[in-house]
Amino acid sequence: MRLAGPLRATVVVLLVGVTWLLASTILRGDSSFVIMRHFFRGPSVEPTPEPKPHRYKCGLSAPCPQKHLAFRLVSGAANVIGPKICLEDKILVSSVKNNVGRGLNIALVNGVSGDLLDIKSFDMWAGDVADLLKFLRPLHEGTLVFVASFDDPATKLNDEARALFEELGSTAVKELGFRDSWVFVGAKGIENKSPFEQRMKNSKSSNKYEGWPESLEMDGCIPLRAPQES
Repeated sequence: MRLAGPLRATVVVLLVGVTWLLASTILRGDSSFVIMRHFFRGPSVEPTPEPKPHRYKCGLSAPCPQKHLAFRLVSGAANVIGPKICLEDKILVSSVKNNVGRGLNIALVNGVSGDLLDIKSFDMWAGDVADLLKFLRPLHEGTLVFVASFDDPATKLNDEARALFEELGSTAVKELGFRDSWVFVGAKGIENKSPFEQRMKNSKSSNKYEGWPESLEMDGCIPLRAPQES
């Protein structure tokens, strides 16, 4: 019983000391406060970071099968933001590359190897449709044709130009009009209509921009052709 008095005094001294230590470290803001907090709370557990979503070629949501080409087409927005053509994670056409033009932006790709053959733009407002015809007429069998519109894709299109796109698998080009938005992937010698085509009609009642419809975006996987046996 004689030890009760000294024991109480010891406990009081310890409490006062701990209180003073906590107060001083909080006011100083030094690392000792972190140590004291760790002492009283125990070790902290770092949260498990969320896994980053996997990025596939051209921003696709899933990878393409073997012997397929990943692509993404974006038509121009009004007459301000240029179109974009991405193939196998390589940007072929964009404003950043400074190779876009008003009208139709077209990339030709070898349908067997996937190699880029040519890139050109054709002004369908003030240009000459003859340049487009010279570009499309000599295409070889199996050539892939990627098209993204910018501003006006159709004013200078004539019947022959529309027929050439129809031979590549287009169904929308027949009705393509002034300032419509259009993205399309076709191929020379295609047997059926292309599944890769979108058109947004220029309409005052539904246009997103003043005088232009909204931009279109389309992506997918294009199967490569088997080499022809000699």
